[in-house]
Amino acid sequence: MDDLLAPLRDVFEGEIDFQGQRLTEMLSTVLLALSGVIAFFVGFIYQEIYFTLWTLLAGVILTALVIIPPWPVYNKHPEKWLVPAGGNIGAVGIVVDGVSVG
Repeated sequence: MDDLLAPLRDVFEGEIDFQGQRLTEMLSTVLLALSGVIAFFVGFIYQEIYFTLWTLLAGVILTALVIIPPWPVYNKHPEKWLVPAGGNIGAVGIVVDGVSVG
């Protein structure tokens, strides 16, 4: 059963890498700015502040749907971290790439 749920757990775990963070930051900035510009023009054309606010709210909701879920595209370049030492807290003799550094 765990083999069946592992892909779903990976999708919903919420991990994104550094490239994914950069992408989400860029997407949020662009989508919110674009939403603001579109909302301004909609409000200007119709001369109605409610249309402006509803258009901006729709843009914020769209941005949230794109940014908040941990889509797999945000974790395409995961980092390779060092494995922790086998439970030896404060152990001297850390080995990195076959070389003892401590």
